[in-house]
Amino acid sequence: MANTTFTVPVNSLNGFVGGTASVPVTVTTATNINSSYATSSATTGDTRLSYNRLTLTSTGSGETIRALTRVTGANAATGGTVNGAHISAAVLTGGTISGAANAIRATIGASVASPGGTLAALQLDTDFASGTTLGADSAFIRVTDSGAGAGKMTRLMNIATGTGLFTAATSSSTLAGGIRVRIAGADYFLVVASAVA
Repeated sequence: MANTTFTVPVNSLNGFVGGTASVPVTVTTATNINSSYATSSATTGDTRLSYNRLTLTSTGSGETIRALTRVTGANAATGGTVNGAHISAAVLTGGTISGAANAIRATIGASVASPGGTLAALQLDTDFASGTTLGADSAFIRVTDSGAGAGKMTRLMNIATGTGLFTAATSSSTLAGGIRVRIAGADYFLVVASAVA
């Protein structure tokens, strides 16, 4: 694959396209098709390797980023994984964090009193065919404790104080049900009550 180097700013009023649905960029060995590497020594402000903004001014819809990975070959991810997106944040040797570091930060907001619609900071969807049979370990969320320091992260969630997500209680009413979770290959239930007091 040839390299293209721009030594001056390049402006395109129609965007940039790498391949098309009918004529995609084709590679035969594992490689980064598009890559950017940078370092920042800024002492204030935010440095972003990629910044994208989409403003919808009519009744249309869309995404700022849409990532789609499709598998069409047998036995994909042999010895690896297939991901629609893999986002990481790491603190390396010599680095420390005095604020916050997040591998993923999802924010939903509005500057109007009644935005309407169904709002969520995070929505998890499935898109399986009706005849699909899923394995026992399939779940909406999967948590793995990986790396040499496994066991260091001992909390599943941290809900900040002052939120409306938690109601303190000394007793519960009639058991309403449970949410199934799978831990180390076995199913358990988070108990759900119809009310708390």
